[in-house]
Amino acid sequence: MEQVSHDRFFPSDGDIPERFRLNAPLEQTGYLVDGEMRQWDGPFQEVRSPVCVRTESGWERQLVGRFPLLTPQESLTALDAAVRAYDCGRGSWPTLPVAGRIACVQEFARRMKGVRDEVVRLLMWEIGKTLKDAEKEFDRTIDYITDTIDALKELDRVSSRFTIAQGIIGQVRRAPLGVALCMGPYNYPLNETFTTLIPALIMGNTTILKPPRHGVLLFQPLLDAFREAFPPGVVNTVYGAGRTVTPPLMADGRVDVLAFIGTSTAADALQKAHPKPHRLRLVLGLEAKNPAIVLPDADLDLAVAECIAGSLSFNGQRCTALKILFVHTAIAAEFVKRLAAAVDGLAGGMPWVPGVMVTPLPEPGKTAYLTDIVADAVERGAAVVNVGGGRVRESYFSPAVVFPVDERMRLYREEQFGPVVPVVPFDDLETPVRYIVESDYGQQVSLFGQDAEQLARLIDPLVNQVCRVNLNSQCQRGPDIFPFTARKDSAVGTLSVSDALRSFSIRTMVAAKEGDMNKALIDRIVRERRSNFLATDFIL
Repeated sequence: MEQVSHDRFFPSDGDIPERFRLNAPLEQTGYLVDGEMRQWDGPFQEVRSPVCVRTESGWERQLVGRFPLLTPQESLTALDAAVRAYDCGRGSWPTLPVAGRIACVQEFARRMKGVRDEVVRLLMWEIGKTLKDAEKEFDRTIDYITDTIDALKELDRVSSRFTIAQGIIGQVRRAPLGVALCMGPYNYPLNETFTTLIPALIMGNTTILKPPRHGVLLFQPLLDAFREAFPPGVVNTVYGAGRTVTPPLMADGRVDVLAFIGTSTAADALQKAHPKPHRLRLVLGLEAKNPAIVLPDADLDLAVAECIAGSLSFNGQRCTALKILFVHTAIAAEFVKRLAAAVDGLAGGMPWVPGVMVTPLPEPGKTAYLTDIVADAVERGAAVVNVGGGRVRESYFSPAVVFPVDERMRLYREEQFGPVVPVVPFDDLETPVRYIVESDYGQQVSLFGQDAEQLARLIDPLVNQVCRVNLNSQCQRGPDIFPFTARKDSAVGTLSVSDALRSFSIRTMVAAKEGDMNKALIDRIVRERRSNFLATDFIL
Protein backbone atom coordinates (compact mmCIF):
# COMPACT_ATOMS: atom_id res chain seq x y z
CA MET A 1 0.00 0.00 0.00
CA GLU A 2 0.99 3.61 -0.52
CA GLN A 3 3.27 5.40 1.93
CA VAL A 4 1.96 8.95 2.38
CA SER A 5 3.27 12.18 3.84
CA HIS A 6 3.55 12.58 7.60
CA ASP A 7 3.12 16.35 7.49
CA ARG A 8 0.22 17.58 9.58
CA PHE A 9 -0.44 14.05 10.87
CA PHE A 10 2.23 13.20 13.41
CA PRO A 11 3.12 16.05 15.77
CA SER A 12 6.26 17.96 16.44
CA ASP A 13 7.12 18.28 20.12
CA GLY A 14 5.50 21.70 20.33
CA ASP A 15 2.20 20.36 19.01
CA ILE A 16 1.68 18.06 22.00
CA PRO A 17 -0.57 19.57 24.70
CA GLU A 18 1.31 20.18 27.95
CA ARG A 19 -1.08 17.92 29.88
CA PHE A 20 -0.08 14.90 27.79
CA ARG A 21 3.55 15.68 27.08
CA LEU A 22 6.30 13.32 28.19
CA ASN A 23 8.73 15.76 29.73
CA ALA A 24 11.30 13.01 30.26
CA PRO A 25 11.44 9.26 29.59
CA LEU A 26 10.30 7.07 32.47
CA GLU A 27 13.38 5.25 33.72
CA GLN A 28 12.05 2.25 35.61
CA THR A 29 14.90 0.71 37.54
CA GLY A 30 12.96 -1.22 40.19
CA TYR A 31 10.71 -4.25 40.39
CA LEU A 32 8.63 -5.58 43.28
CA VAL A 33 9.61 -8.84 44.98
CA ASP A 34 8.77 -10.03 48.48
CA GLY A 35 7.40 -6.67 49.53
CA GLU A 36 10.42 -4.59 48.56
CA MET A 37 11.46 -2.59 45.54
CA ARG A 38 14.64 -4.14 44.19
CA GLN A 39 16.93 -2.10 41.99
CA TRP A 40 18.17 -3.43 38.69
CA ASP A 41 21.60 -2.55 37.33
CA GLY A 42 21.54 -4.82 34.28
CA PRO A 43 20.31 -4.21 30.72
CA PHE A 44 17.10 -2.33 29.96
CA GLN A 45 14.52 -2.42 27.18
CA GLU A 46 13.53 0.82 25.49
CA VAL A 47 9.81 1.49 25.09
CA ARG A 48 8.97 3.34 21.89
CA SER A 49 5.53 4.84 21.38
CA PRO A 50 3.45 4.23 18.25
CA VAL A 51 3.28 8.03 18.15
CA CYS A 52 6.04 9.44 15.96
CA VAL A 53 7.52 12.90 16.50
CA ARG A 54 9.74 15.02 14.31
CA THR A 55 13.44 14.90 15.16
CA GLU A 56 16.57 16.22 13.44
CA SER A 57 16.91 12.90 11.64
CA GLY A 58 13.25 12.61 10.64
CA TRP A 59 10.16 11.01 12.10
CA GLU A 60 10.83 8.67 15.02
CA ARG A 61 8.73 6.80 17.53
CA GLN A 62 8.74 8.77 20.77
CA LEU A 63 10.89 7.27 23.54
CA VAL A 64 8.53 6.60 26.46
CA GLY A 65 11.04 5.05 28.83
CA ARG A 66 12.92 1.90 29.77
CA PHE A 67 12.23 -1.14 31.92
CA PRO A 68 14.48 -3.89 33.35
CA LEU A 69 15.35 -6.92 31.26
CA LEU A 70 15.48 -9.40 34.08
CA THR A 71 17.01 -12.85 33.80
CA PRO A 72 15.64 -16.26 34.77
CA GLN A 73 17.38 -15.86 38.13
CA GLU A 74 15.29 -12.83 39.09
CA SER A 75 12.19 -14.54 37.74
CA LEU A 76 12.75 -17.53 40.01
CA THR A 77 13.44 -15.23 42.94
CA ALA A 78 9.96 -13.76 42.46
CA LEU A 79 8.54 -17.29 42.37
CA ASP A 80 10.38 -18.15 45.60
CA ALA A 81 8.77 -15.14 47.27
CA ALA A 82 5.28 -16.10 46.10
CA VAL A 83 5.79 -19.71 47.24
CA ARG A 84 6.99 -18.58 50.67
CA ALA A 85 4.03 -16.24 51.06
CA TYR A 86 1.62 -19.05 50.22
CA ASP A 87 3.55 -21.56 52.35
CA CYS A 88 1.55 -24.59 51.20
CA GLY A 89 -1.64 -22.82 52.21
CA ARG A 90 -0.36 -21.98 55.69
CA GLY A 91 0.75 -18.43 54.91
CA SER A 92 -0.89 -15.39 56.42
CA TRP A 93 -2.50 -14.42 53.11
CA PRO A 94 -4.28 -17.70 52.20
CA THR A 95 -5.44 -18.15 55.81
CA LEU A 96 -6.54 -14.54 56.24
CA PRO A 97 -10.30 -14.06 56.73
CA VAL A 98 -12.16 -12.97 53.62
CA ALA A 99 -12.84 -9.60 55.23
CA GLY A 100 -9.11 -9.09 55.68
CA ARG A 101 -8.31 -9.80 52.04
CA ILE A 102 -11.14 -7.49 50.97
CA ALA A 103 -9.68 -4.70 53.12
CA CYS A 104 -6.29 -5.08 51.39
CA VAL A 105 -7.84 -4.94 47.91
CA GLN A 106 -9.86 -1.89 48.90
CA GLU A 107 -6.70 -0.17 50.13
CA PHE A 108 -5.00 -0.96 46.84
CA ALA A 109 -7.91 0.50 44.87
CA ARG A 110 -7.79 3.66 46.97
CA ARG A 111 -4.09 4.11 46.24
CA MET A 112 -4.59 3.21 42.58
CA LYS A 113 -7.06 6.06 42.10
CA GLY A 114 -4.32 8.49 43.10
CA VAL A 115 -2.22 7.70 40.00
CA ARG A 116 -5.05 7.74 37.46
CA ASP A 117 -3.68 10.57 35.31
CA GLU A 118 -0.23 9.02 35.10
CA VAL A 119 -1.54 5.58 34.12
CA VAL A 120 -3.92 7.07 31.54
CA ARG A 121 -1.11 9.11 29.98
CA LEU A 122 1.10 6.02 29.73
CA LEU A 123 -1.75 4.01 28.15
CA MET A 124 -1.95 6.67 25.46
CA TRP A 125 1.77 6.80 24.78
CA GLU A 126 2.61 3.12 25.08
CA ILE A 127 -0.16 1.55 22.99
CA GLY A 128 -1.80 4.50 21.23
CA LYS A 129 -5.14 4.21 23.05
CA THR A 130 -7.28 7.34 22.77
CA LEU A 131 -7.67 9.53 25.83
CA LYS A 132 -11.34 8.61 26.10
CA ASP A 133 -10.65 4.88 25.88
CA ALA A 134 -7.65 5.07 28.24
CA GLU A 135 -9.76 6.83 30.86
CA LYS A 136 -12.53 4.29 30.30
CA GLU A 137 -10.09 1.41 30.77
CA PHE A 138 -8.81 2.81 34.06
CA ASP A 139 -12.27 3.62 35.44
CA ARG A 140 -13.67 0.28 34.31
CA THR A 141 -10.84 -1.44 36.17
CA ILE A 142 -11.72 0.39 39.37
CA ASP A 143 -15.36 -0.60 38.89
CA TYR A 144 -14.28 -4.19 38.30
CA ILE A 145 -12.42 -4.22 41.62
CA THR A 146 -15.49 -2.86 43.42
CA ASP A 147 -17.80 -5.35 41.73
CA THR A 148 -15.41 -8.21 42.55
CA ILE A 149 -15.46 -7.26 46.22
CA ASP A 150 -19.27 -7.19 46.19
CA ALA A 151 -19.40 -10.57 44.43
CA LEU A 152 -17.04 -12.13 46.98
CA LYS A 153 -19.14 -10.78 49.84
CA GLU A 154 -22.21 -12.40 48.33
CA LEU A 155 -20.36 -15.66 47.73
CA ASP A 156 -19.11 -15.67 51.31
CA ARG A 157 -22.60 -14.99 52.68
CA VAL A 158 -23.96 -18.01 50.82
CA SER A 159 -21.08 -20.11 52.18
CA SER A 160 -21.52 -19.01 55.79
CA ARG A 161 -24.10 -21.69 56.53
CA PHE A 162 -23.93 -25.37 57.39
CA THR A 163 -25.64 -28.14 55.47
CA ILE A 164 -26.83 -31.38 57.08
CA ALA A 165 -27.50 -34.30 54.75
CA GLN A 166 -27.65 -38.04 55.38
CA GLY A 167 -26.22 -37.65 58.85
CA ILE A 168 -23.26 -35.49 57.73
CA ILE A 169 -22.70 -31.89 58.82
CA GLY A 170 -20.76 -29.88 56.25
CA GLN A 171 -19.69 -26.38 55.43
CA VAL A 172 -18.55 -25.71 51.87
CA ARG A 173 -16.38 -22.72 51.04
CA ARG A 174 -13.94 -21.77 48.34
CA ALA A 175 -10.20 -22.03 49.01
CA PRO A 176 -7.23 -20.68 47.00
CA LEU A 177 -5.22 -22.78 44.58
CA GLY A 178 -1.68 -21.57 45.30
CA VAL A 179 0.66 -19.44 43.19
CA ALA A 180 -0.84 -17.71 40.15
CA LEU A 181 1.14 -16.36 37.21
CA CYS A 182 -0.93 -13.53 35.67
CA MET A 183 -0.14 -12.27 32.18
CA GLY A 184 -2.44 -9.85 30.37
CA PRO A 185 -2.63 -8.66 26.74
CA TYR A 186 -1.24 -5.44 25.30
CA ASN A 187 -4.58 -4.20 23.94
CA TYR A 188 -6.09 -3.92 27.44
CA PRO A 189 -2.91 -4.15 29.51
CA LEU A 190 -4.43 -2.74 32.68
CA ASN A 191 -8.02 -3.98 32.65
CA GLU A 192 -7.57 -7.51 31.38
CA THR A 193 -4.49 -8.10 33.50
CA PHE A 194 -6.48 -7.06 36.54
CA THR A 195 -9.46 -9.25 35.61
CA THR A 196 -7.17 -12.16 36.46
CA LEU A 197 -4.90 -10.60 39.09
CA ILE A 198 -7.62 -9.17 41.36
CA PRO A 199 -9.75 -12.34 41.65
CA ALA A 200 -6.59 -14.41 42.11
CA LEU A 201 -5.50 -12.19 44.97
CA ILE A 202 -8.82 -11.76 46.70
CA MET A 203 -9.39 -15.53 46.76
CA GLY A 204 -6.14 -16.00 48.70
CA ASN A 205 -3.62 -16.91 46.01
CA THR A 206 -0.19 -15.33 45.87
CA THR A 207 0.77 -13.90 42.50
CA ILE A 208 3.44 -13.10 39.97
CA LEU A 209 2.53 -10.30 37.56
CA LYS A 210 4.24 -10.27 34.16
CA PRO A 211 3.17 -7.19 32.13
CA PRO A 212 2.46 -7.62 28.40
CA ARG A 213 5.07 -6.80 25.78
CA HIS A 214 3.41 -3.43 25.09
CA GLY A 215 1.95 -1.55 28.03
CA VAL A 216 4.74 -2.28 30.52
CA LEU A 217 5.60 1.08 32.01
CA LEU A 218 2.02 1.90 32.99
CA PHE A 219 2.34 -0.60 35.87
CA GLN A 220 5.24 1.35 37.37
CA PRO A 221 3.01 3.94 39.11
CA LEU A 222 1.12 1.04 40.75
CA LEU A 223 4.11 -0.73 42.31
CA ASP A 224 4.05 1.33 45.51
CA ALA A 225 0.31 0.68 45.83
CA PHE A 226 0.94 -3.07 45.59
CA ARG A 227 3.76 -2.84 48.13
CA GLU A 228 1.75 -0.83 50.63
CA ALA A 229 -1.58 -2.67 50.29
CA PHE A 230 -0.49 -6.32 50.36
CA PRO A 231 1.77 -8.41 52.63
CA PRO A 232 5.27 -9.27 51.36
CA GLY A 233 5.35 -11.87 48.63
CA VAL A 234 1.64 -11.67 47.79
CA VAL A 235 2.26 -9.55 44.66
CA ASN A 236 5.55 -9.88 42.80
CA THR A 237 6.45 -8.39 39.42
CA VAL A 238 8.65 -9.81 36.68
CA TYR A 239 9.90 -7.67 33.80
CA GLY A 240 11.73 -8.70 30.68
CA ALA A 241 11.31 -10.68 27.48
CA GLY A 242 8.53 -13.21 27.93
CA ARG A 243 10.52 -15.97 26.24
CA THR A 244 13.31 -15.40 28.79
CA VAL A 245 11.56 -14.93 32.14
CA THR A 246 8.36 -16.98 31.90
CA PRO A 247 9.48 -20.46 30.70
CA PRO A 248 11.67 -20.93 33.81
CA LEU A 249 8.67 -20.11 36.01
CA MET A 250 6.57 -22.78 34.36
CA ALA A 251 9.37 -25.34 34.12
CA ASP A 252 9.98 -25.00 37.85
CA GLY A 253 6.61 -26.65 38.50
CA ARG A 254 5.53 -24.52 41.46
CA VAL A 255 3.11 -22.32 39.53
CA ASP A 256 -0.39 -23.59 40.30
CA VAL A 257 -2.44 -21.32 38.03
CA LEU A 258 -1.56 -19.90 34.63
CA ALA A 259 -3.76 -16.92 33.82
CA PHE A 260 -2.81 -15.80 30.34
CA ILE A 261 -4.52 -13.65 27.71
CA GLY A 262 -2.71 -13.67 24.39
CA THR A 263 -1.84 -16.05 21.58
CA SER A 264 -2.43 -19.78 21.66
CA THR A 265 1.15 -20.37 20.51
CA ALA A 266 2.53 -18.69 23.63
CA ALA A 267 -0.06 -20.34 25.87
CA ASP A 268 0.75 -23.79 24.49
CA ALA A 269 4.47 -23.30 25.05
CA LEU A 270 3.95 -22.18 28.64
CA GLN A 271 1.56 -25.01 29.41
CA LYS A 272 3.87 -27.64 27.93
CA ALA A 273 6.80 -26.36 29.97
CA HIS A 274 5.06 -27.24 33.24
CA PRO A 275 6.22 -30.64 34.56
CA LYS A 276 2.90 -31.36 36.30
CA PRO A 277 0.22 -30.50 33.73
CA HIS A 278 -2.59 -32.21 35.62
CA ARG A 279 -1.98 -30.00 38.64
CA LEU A 280 -1.89 -26.79 36.63
CA ARG A 281 -5.11 -24.78 36.49
CA LEU A 282 -5.53 -22.80 33.26
CA VAL A 283 -7.40 -19.55 32.72
CA LEU A 284 -6.79 -18.57 29.10
CA GLY A 285 -8.16 -15.96 26.72
CA LEU A 286 -6.84 -16.60 23.22
CA GLU A 287 -7.56 -15.74 19.59
CA ALA A 288 -10.93 -15.14 17.96
CA LYS A 289 -12.23 -14.35 14.49
CA ASN A 290 -15.69 -13.12 15.42
CA PRO A 291 -18.07 -12.83 12.46
CA ALA A 292 -21.12 -10.70 11.84
CA ILE A 293 -24.02 -12.00 9.76
CA VAL A 294 -26.06 -9.23 8.16
CA LEU A 295 -29.42 -10.55 6.92
CA PRO A 296 -31.49 -9.05 4.08
CA ASP A 297 -33.95 -7.34 6.43
CA ALA A 298 -31.30 -5.76 8.65
CA ASP A 299 -31.57 -2.11 9.62
CA LEU A 300 -28.61 -0.93 7.55
CA ASP A 301 -27.93 2.25 9.49
CA LEU A 302 -27.81 0.28 12.73
CA ALA A 303 -25.81 -2.58 11.23
CA VAL A 304 -23.21 -0.26 9.73
CA ALA A 305 -22.80 1.71 12.96
CA GLU A 306 -22.42 -1.43 15.06
CA CYS A 307 -20.07 -3.09 12.58
CA ILE A 308 -17.82 -0.04 12.54
CA ALA A 309 -17.71 0.06 16.33
CA GLY A 310 -17.15 -3.69 16.44
CA SER A 311 -14.47 -3.72 13.75
CA LEU A 312 -12.53 -0.54 14.45
CA SER A 313 -12.79 0.37 18.14
CA PHE A 314 -9.18 0.65 19.31
CA ASN A 315 -8.12 -0.01 15.72
CA GLY A 316 -9.71 -3.46 15.72
CA GLN A 317 -7.14 -4.62 18.26
CA ARG A 318 -9.60 -6.46 20.48
CA CYS A 319 -10.16 -10.18 20.84
CA THR A 320 -13.90 -9.42 20.73
CA ALA A 321 -13.64 -7.31 17.58
CA LEU A 322 -15.75 -8.14 14.55
CA LYS A 323 -13.08 -9.47 12.21
CA ILE A 324 -15.17 -10.64 9.25
CA LEU A 325 -18.60 -9.48 8.00
CA PHE A 326 -20.94 -11.80 6.08
CA VAL A 327 -23.53 -9.71 4.21
CA HIS A 328 -26.39 -11.06 2.12
CA THR A 329 -25.98 -10.30 -1.57
CA ALA A 330 -29.41 -8.63 -1.70
CA ILE A 331 -28.06 -5.75 0.37
CA ALA A 332 -24.28 -6.18 0.03
CA ALA A 333 -23.73 -3.33 -2.45
CA GLU A 334 -25.66 -0.80 -0.39
CA PHE A 335 -24.15 -2.02 2.88
CA VAL A 336 -20.60 -1.76 1.56
CA LYS A 337 -21.29 1.69 0.11
CA ARG A 338 -22.54 2.97 3.47
CA LEU A 339 -19.79 1.18 5.39
CA ALA A 340 -17.03 2.64 3.19
CA ALA A 341 -18.43 6.15 3.49
CA ALA A 342 -18.72 5.86 7.26
CA VAL A 343 -15.17 4.53 7.60
CA ASP A 344 -13.85 7.38 5.49
CA GLY A 345 -15.61 9.74 7.89
CA LEU A 346 -13.74 8.40 10.92
CA ALA A 347 -11.18 10.68 12.51
CA GLY A 348 -7.64 9.37 12.65
CA GLY A 349 -4.79 10.95 14.54
CA MET A 350 -3.05 11.25 17.88
CA PRO A 351 -4.56 9.66 21.00
CA TRP A 352 -5.14 12.94 22.84
CA VAL A 353 -7.08 14.63 20.00
CA PRO A 354 -10.82 14.80 20.79
CA GLY A 355 -13.00 12.67 18.54
CA VAL A 356 -10.18 10.51 17.18
CA MET A 357 -11.09 6.84 16.73
CA VAL A 358 -8.16 5.43 14.77
CA THR A 359 -4.63 5.84 16.11
CA PRO A 360 -1.09 4.58 15.37
CA LEU A 361 -0.38 0.91 16.03
CA PRO A 362 2.03 -0.19 18.78
CA GLU A 363 3.40 -3.37 17.19
CA PRO A 364 6.51 -2.87 15.03
CA GLY A 365 5.89 -4.49 11.68
CA LYS A 366 2.10 -4.42 12.01
CA THR A 367 1.53 -2.02 9.13
CA ALA A 368 3.66 -4.26 6.87
CA TYR A 369 1.60 -7.32 7.87
CA LEU A 370 -1.70 -5.53 7.24
CA THR A 371 -0.41 -4.27 3.90
CA ASP A 372 0.51 -7.82 2.89
CA ILE A 373 -2.80 -9.35 3.93
CA VAL A 374 -4.78 -6.69 2.07
CA ALA A 375 -2.55 -7.07 -1.01
CA ASP A 376 -3.21 -10.82 -0.98
CA ALA A 377 -6.96 -10.17 -1.08
CA VAL A 378 -6.59 -7.63 -3.89
CA GLU A 379 -4.49 -10.06 -5.94
CA ARG A 380 -7.28 -12.63 -5.62
CA GLY A 381 -10.08 -10.36 -6.79
CA ALA A 382 -11.09 -8.14 -3.88
CA ALA A 383 -10.74 -4.36 -3.71
CA VAL A 384 -10.19 -1.71 -1.07
CA VAL A 385 -13.50 0.11 -1.49
CA ASN A 386 -13.00 3.14 0.77
CA VAL A 387 -10.96 6.16 -0.22
CA GLY A 388 -7.48 6.02 1.28
CA GLY A 389 -7.97 2.63 2.88
CA GLY A 390 -4.69 0.88 3.60
CA ARG A 391 -2.44 3.93 3.32
CA VAL A 392 0.53 3.86 5.70
CA ARG A 393 2.16 6.66 7.66
CA GLU A 394 4.97 5.02 9.67
CA SER A 395 2.99 3.31 12.48
CA TYR A 396 -0.43 4.44 11.24
CA PHE A 397 -2.59 2.31 8.95
CA SER A 398 -5.70 3.89 7.44
CA PRO A 399 -8.73 1.62 7.96
CA ALA A 400 -9.43 -0.50 4.91
CA VAL A 401 -12.78 -2.00 3.89
CA VAL A 402 -12.04 -4.99 1.63
CA PHE A 403 -14.76 -6.45 -0.63
CA PRO A 404 -15.62 -9.05 -1.86
CA VAL A 405 -13.61 -11.44 0.31
CA ASP A 406 -13.76 -15.21 -0.19
CA GLU A 407 -12.19 -18.39 1.16
CA ARG A 408 -9.12 -18.15 -1.11
CA MET A 409 -7.87 -15.07 0.74
CA ARG A 410 -5.81 -14.90 3.92
CA LEU A 411 -8.26 -12.34 5.33
CA TYR A 412 -10.92 -15.03 5.32
CA ARG A 413 -9.17 -17.10 8.00
CA GLU A 414 -6.36 -15.10 9.59
CA GLU A 415 -7.13 -12.92 12.60
CA GLN A 416 -5.92 -9.55 11.34
CA PHE A 417 -6.10 -7.81 14.75
CA GLY A 418 -6.00 -4.41 13.12
CA PRO A 419 -8.04 -1.83 11.16
CA VAL A 420 -9.00 -4.02 8.18
CA VAL A 421 -12.67 -4.88 7.61
CA PRO A 422 -13.24 -7.87 5.29
CA VAL A 423 -16.76 -8.20 3.84
CA VAL A 424 -17.98 -11.53 2.44
CA PRO A 425 -21.17 -11.64 0.32
CA PHE A 426 -23.40 -14.70 0.69
CA ASP A 427 -26.61 -16.08 -0.83
CA ASP A 428 -27.15 -19.10 1.39
CA LEU A 429 -27.12 -18.83 5.19
CA GLU A 430 -25.25 -22.12 5.24
CA THR A 431 -22.15 -20.18 4.10
CA PRO A 432 -21.61 -18.13 7.30
CA VAL A 433 -22.91 -20.96 9.49
CA ARG A 434 -20.44 -23.41 7.93
CA TYR A 435 -17.69 -20.84 8.41
CA ILE A 436 -18.44 -20.69 12.14
CA VAL A 437 -18.70 -24.47 12.44
CA GLU A 438 -15.39 -25.06 10.68
CA SER A 439 -13.55 -22.23 12.45
CA ASP A 440 -10.89 -23.02 15.05
CA TYR A 441 -12.40 -20.24 17.16
CA GLY A 442 -15.66 -19.99 19.04
CA GLN A 443 -15.97 -16.78 21.00
CA GLN A 444 -18.90 -14.67 19.71
CA VAL A 445 -21.06 -13.77 16.71
CA SER A 446 -23.23 -10.78 15.85
CA LEU A 447 -26.54 -11.22 14.01
CA PHE A 448 -28.26 -8.32 12.27
CA GLY A 449 -31.88 -8.71 11.19
CA GLN A 450 -35.52 -8.23 12.19
CA ASP A 451 -37.20 -11.55 11.37
CA ALA A 452 -37.77 -13.20 14.75
CA GLU A 453 -38.27 -16.66 13.27
CA GLN A 454 -35.12 -16.54 11.17
CA LEU A 455 -33.01 -15.17 14.03
CA ALA A 456 -34.34 -17.87 16.34
CA ARG A 457 -33.32 -20.56 13.84
CA LEU A 458 -29.80 -19.13 13.83
CA ILE A 459 -29.54 -18.68 17.59
CA ASP A 460 -30.27 -22.30 18.47
CA PRO A 461 -27.34 -23.88 16.60
CA LEU A 462 -24.92 -20.98 17.06
CA VAL A 463 -25.07 -21.04 20.87
CA ASN A 464 -23.51 -24.49 20.50
CA GLN A 465 -20.63 -23.03 18.48
CA VAL A 466 -19.87 -19.77 20.29
CA CYS A 467 -20.42 -18.49 23.82
CA ARG A 468 -22.23 -15.26 23.07
CA VAL A 469 -24.70 -14.41 20.31
CA ASN A 470 -25.24 -10.65 19.96
CA LEU A 471 -28.47 -9.46 18.37
CA ASN A 472 -28.21 -6.26 16.33
CA SER A 473 -25.13 -5.25 18.32
CA GLN A 474 -21.37 -5.62 18.13
CA CYS A 475 -19.42 -8.33 19.91
CA GLN A 476 -18.04 -7.22 23.25
CA ARG A 477 -16.88 -8.39 26.64
CA GLY A 478 -19.01 -6.39 29.04
CA PRO A 479 -20.86 -5.86 31.21
CA ASP A 480 -18.42 -7.63 33.50
CA ILE A 481 -21.19 -9.43 35.38
CA PHE A 482 -21.80 -11.52 32.22
CA PRO A 483 -19.66 -14.61 31.62
CA PHE A 484 -16.72 -14.03 29.30
CA THR A 485 -15.46 -17.24 27.76
CA ALA A 486 -15.30 -19.11 24.47
CA ARG A 487 -15.30 -22.52 22.82
CA LYS A 488 -12.71 -24.37 20.75
CA ASP A 489 -9.26 -22.73 20.66
CA SER A 490 -10.42 -19.31 21.89
CA ALA A 491 -10.45 -19.77 25.67
CA VAL A 492 -10.08 -22.02 28.69
CA GLY A 493 -12.09 -21.11 31.78
CA THR A 494 -14.60 -18.34 32.33
CA LEU A 495 -14.03 -14.75 33.38
CA SER A 496 -16.66 -12.43 34.78
CA VAL A 497 -16.94 -10.79 38.15
CA SER A 498 -18.34 -13.93 39.80
CA ASP A 499 -16.95 -16.61 37.48
CA ALA A 500 -13.39 -15.38 37.95
CA LEU A 501 -13.65 -15.92 41.70
CA ARG A 502 -14.46 -19.56 40.98
CA SER A 503 -11.72 -19.87 38.36
CA PHE A 504 -9.08 -18.95 40.95
CA SER A 505 -10.39 -21.12 43.76
CA ILE A 506 -11.72 -24.57 44.50
CA ARG A 507 -14.68 -25.80 46.55
CA THR A 508 -13.40 -27.18 49.84
CA MET A 509 -15.39 -28.37 52.82
CA VAL A 510 -15.21 -29.37 56.46
CA ALA A 511 -17.47 -32.32 57.29
CA ALA A 512 -18.33 -34.43 60.32
CA LYS A 513 -20.77 -37.15 61.19
CA GLU A 514 -23.75 -35.75 63.01
CA GLY A 515 -23.45 -36.47 66.70
CA ASP A 516 -23.36 -34.69 70.04
CA MET A 517 -19.57 -34.57 70.28
CA ASN A 518 -19.07 -33.20 66.75
CA LYS A 519 -21.91 -30.72 67.14
CA ALA A 520 -20.35 -29.40 70.33
CA LEU A 521 -16.91 -29.28 68.71
CA ILE A 522 -18.11 -27.36 65.67
CA ASP A 523 -20.18 -25.06 67.86
CA ARG A 524 -17.16 -24.19 69.99
CA ILE A 525 -14.88 -23.56 67.00
CA VAL A 526 -17.48 -21.27 65.43
CA ARG A 527 -18.62 -19.52 68.62
CA GLU A 528 -15.07 -18.82 69.81
CA ARG A 529 -13.95 -17.91 66.27
CA ARG A 530 -11.08 -20.38 66.34
CA SER A 531 -11.08 -20.85 62.54
CA ASN A 532 -11.18 -18.40 59.65
CA PHE A 533 -12.56 -21.10 57.35
CA LEU A 534 -15.09 -22.84 59.61
CA ALA A 535 -17.13 -19.78 60.50
CA THR A 536 -20.54 -18.20 60.18
CA ASP A 537 -19.46 -14.56 60.06
CA PHE A 538 -21.66 -12.53 57.72
CA ILE A 539 -19.87 -9.81 55.75
CA LEU A 540 -22.06 -6.78 55.12
